Amino acid sequence: MTTRRLTVAQALVRFLANQHTERDGVRRRLIAGCWGIFGHGNVAGIGQALLESEGEMPYLQGRNEQAMVHAAVGFARQSNRMSTYACTTSIGPGATNLVTGAALATINHLPVLLLPGDVFATRPADPVLQQLEVPHARDVSVNDCLRPVSRYFDRIWRPEALIPSALDAVRVLTDPVETGAVTLALPQDVQAEAYDWPEEFFAERVWRVHRPAPDAQSVAEAAERIRAAKRPLIIAGGGVHHSGAEEALRTFAERTGIPVSETQAGRGSLRFDHPCELGSIGHTGTAVSDDIARTADLVIGIGTRYSDFTTASRTLFADPGVRFVNVNITSLDAHKQAATPVIGDARAALEQLTGALDGHRVAEDYVREYRAGAQRWAEVVERTTRSAAGDERPGQAEVLGVLDEVLDDRDVVINAAGSLPEDLNKLWRVKEHRQYHVEYGFSCMGYEIPAAIGARLADPSREVFALVGDGTYLMMPTELVTAVQEGIKINLVLVQNHGYASIGGLSEKVGGERFGTAYRYRDDTGAFTGEPLPVDLAANAESLGVDVLRASTVDQLRNALRAARSSDRPTAVYVETDPAKAQLPPEAWWDVPVAEVSTRESTQLARKRYEDQARAQRHHL
Repeated sequence: MTTRRLTVAQALVRFLANQHTERDGVRRRLIAGCWGIFGHGNVAGIGQALLESEGEMPYLQGRNEQAMVHAAVGFARQSNRMSTYACTTSIGPGATNLVTGAALATINHLPVLLLPGDVFATRPADPVLQQLEVPHARDVSVNDCLRPVSRYFDRIWRPEALIPSALDAVRVLTDPVETGAVTLALPQDVQAEAYDWPEEFFAERVWRVHRPAPDAQSVAEAAERIRAAKRPLIIAGGGVHHSGAEEALRTFAERTGIPVSETQAGRGSLRFDHPCELGSIGHTGTAVSDDIARTADLVIGIGTRYSDFTTASRTLFADPGVRFVNVNITSLDAHKQAATPVIGDARAALEQLTGALDGHRVAEDYVREYRAGAQRWAEVVERTTRSAAGDERPGQAEVLGVLDEVLDDRDVVINAAGSLPEDLNKLWRVKEHRQYHVEYGFSCMGYEIPAAIGARLADPSREVFALVGDGTYLMMPTELVTAVQEGIKINLVLVQNHGYASIGGLSEKVGGERFGTAYRYRDDTGAFTGEPLPVDLAANAESLGVDVLRASTVDQLRNALRAARSSDRPTAVYVETDPAKAQLPPEAWWDVPVAEVSTRESTQLARKRYEDQARAQRHHL
């Protein structure tokens, strides 16, 4: 057997450079490159290996470890999970900073490879710098906090252990059921240790991402349920995009006449103006989508995990006899809501269901009903997003209206947290299946800017717009420096509303009186004044190296967005919105418990409303 003598880090980098995915005859490199921030736990191991193999494994310099993971996740999502990045950190805070990004990746079923440094396996000095001492378990390090948020975790105590572990790691990364964050913790002495590796370990491998078809009996049972339904409704989730099932869904909806609602992750499954499209569903859903859901006698979930925002905390599906059919590649999600499960790839399952339902179509009066509702909502969108005159200060919804006017169909809009996801979910007219990129599985502030970098790297032919409120911007603006350094053209839309608009509104609804949700001065008595803080976020962004365009009116915003889109440099458009222009109210409930006893009248009233709404909750059994 031919061997090659390399360090563990060198072997791992070479192994990763030769892993590929393939689906439907299209091959992609699995690990497109490696993000890294170096410290004593990885600079002499993985750092040296990346330097030595710079042509094989591209390196990108991050500023924040959490942000590196977000960039890898944004890349993976835009790549339909067929390709991702690795992220390497030192031990200590570098490693623990990965936890939030890992949780986001795993919750959203998106692949990312984490390579944190770790303590010495041989313990020549104990404790080493940044080591957590656990008296009852000497094999524990801070990296163990990554275990619950990783789909696969291993610590490579010996060089030879890398071979089976690396293969397992790639298996999980490429498995559409299991994928998420994968962690290989690398003790810093083991990284630098040499070993005689079999040449076969470095051979090119192609991991085929199969489309498992559901069994015939499940398809037949689901088809029977659909034929018997009078008011069926489809909920399209992120699994539609992961499977590339958009065309199969369009065909299924057109032939059966069944309307389609979408989750945050499923937006764009159908184009916004498709005759079967109702828009988003649930707490941040459209009126037509939620109205149809309340009277649906059959809900067909496709690639959704039924989060509380989708189900309006189990209050949305109100028909006494409502039943569910769930198409999902994951058994856990397929069985939710006591559904008839159709376990398999979404595209394969939809193609089989379309054949099984040949000739079946819902009644035309139902079609007329939901299309009339969709038209009414389209008029709401038009009024809400395009009502401001050119010389007016825009509200947040009107910012989206101007964006809709300026952006190309293939331009990508990225968002994650705050009040923007609610407005986007209700109001954004998705024109192309990969245009809408809102991370709402973990709803992580700070995701937008690094994810925009990842999305742009995945497809440089698209303009990418990261929509960021002031609260989110202050969480993580650091990767603007990376975009400038690496010459990655992203567009930042920085919306200034002087506080946490989303949580402030929620606080008011639950009796919290917007406590702790605004950026305001305190006076000499410690009370908040009405004056906003003298914080210039546009100047801050400019100091990080991006071009900045300021807009105070609708016309200025339109011109700034056009200029940003045509620029070849990372550019931020700063707009201060009019807080007097309120958001559209929710069309469905969301369960946020209110204090059962309180001395404050606002909380007492909120508790009564809460108890009234909670009575509608039900388990579907």
